Amino acid sequence: MNLTNSKLSGRRDFLKLAGGTAAAIGFPTIIPARVLGADAPSKKITVGCIGVGWQGGSNLGGFLGLGDCQVVAICDVDDGHLNGAVGEVNKRYGNQDCKAYKDFRELIARKDIDAVCISTPDHWHAIPAICAAEAGKDIFCEKPLSHTLAEGIAMVRAVKKNQRIWQTGSWQRSQATFRWAAELVQNGYLGKVTRVEVGLPSGHADFAGSGNGKPDGTPPPGVDYEMWTGPARMMPFNPSRFHKNWRWNYNYGGGQLMDWIGHHCDIAHWGLVNPEFGCGPDDAVGPLEVSATAEFPAKDAVWNTATKYRVECKYPNNIEMVIAGGYGEIAGGAKWIGPNGWISVDRGRFTASNVDWIREVQALEKKDGLKIALYKSPGHVREFLDSIKSRKRTLTPVEIAHRSQTPGHLGNIAALTGRKLKWDAAKEEIVGDAAATALMSSPVRAPWSDRKHWTK
Repeated sequence: MNLTNSKLSGRRDFLKLAGGTAAAIGFPTIIPARVLGADAPSKKITVGCIGVGWQGGSNLGGFLGLGDCQVVAICDVDDGHLNGAVGEVNKRYGNQDCKAYKDFRELIARKDIDAVCISTPDHWHAIPAICAAEAGKDIFCEKPLSHTLAEGIAMVRAVKKNQRIWQTGSWQRSQATFRWAAELVQNGYLGKVTRVEVGLPSGHADFAGSGNGKPDGTPPPGVDYEMWTGPARMMPFNPSRFHKNWRWNYNYGGGQLMDWIGHHCDIAHWGLVNPEFGCGPDDAVGPLEVSATAEFPAKDAVWNTATKYRVECKYPNNIEMVIAGGYGEIAGGAKWIGPNGWISVDRGRFTASNVDWIREVQALEKKDGLKIALYKSPGHVREFLDSIKSRKRTLTPVEIAHRSQTPGHLGNIAALTGRKLKWDAAKEEIVGDAAATALMSSPVRAPWSDRKHWTK
């Protein structure tokens, strides 16, 4: 995590940089004029994709597979990604209409684009998202929502102020098994939840095949490394902290904790949305206290994010949550525990202390017999497009994504400081710890530290 001095090193400074957006407001209950009036989208929702590498390519494929949208623009700082994606789009549509950009500001400036898909590294989520919201675009953005807590707060405010539809790439809410698990918990099968366990990966994974500890070198031809670095601290190019593996360096990502927190902690929070649990509505669930321990490589290591970590959270109504990577007793996924038993869900696994519950929730859901029935998503990208048309919020809107990642950001800060943090979830402030509060953001490098540079 970049802890160097900067004129923009504090939470409030980033909020100012983000445009001084007003306090969060609710989603609109009426359809905005741009949907119904002269500026309404065409029959096909027009989409621009920013970042089309690994996950970005997958997201692009999701949009290309749906007939009521058309991808009209691609942006990437790597010519290989950019040209390959533009070629794929034009081949799919049988024309040459998709345009290529290496600067996201030019794509966002196009008035004929209705929505953008942001699949960049974590350090490049906040600025394009805020710019897109202010330009009137609806937004699909990858998880984790933001690189820092301050960025997340600013993103939520910008999206709500500008009444944008937002879908986060936390697609597990669109899967039946995760929905069934959350329905069982919300409907009280466990009784009052007392403990939640969230198991995430540990260590580092060599996704790019570049290995750890490669020497610094020269960016590949066709890569705009200055733009790729953007608001982050400038470091020498190193293939081991570039495509895919950037997530293992705090200058760009947040390690396994932040890479996965938006998935499994999101599901854990989903199950806690019950007035009897006292945790608040889905978009306000948050801890009261956070403490953490972690094992870190050397600060100057190419891969310097925590390899093993354990975050202990206290939630309202005496609910305990443990978020851990590298502890065998904490199974992967989300597990809720109460006086009546436990329920656990992960990708490819859905179990419970009473297996009859699993059959029962599916049967009741089919007959509309659940007291609390959760929305059945038609698919994550499909739901995003449907929400653009209806102006109803998605399953993973910006405020929920922000709350889902908050325990991870706080856990990193608690591990770095070695102190228990008190968190005011309503004000989104660390209480009585100025040094920890300073870690809610990281410096913004010039020229991106000048708000005027965010648009063209």
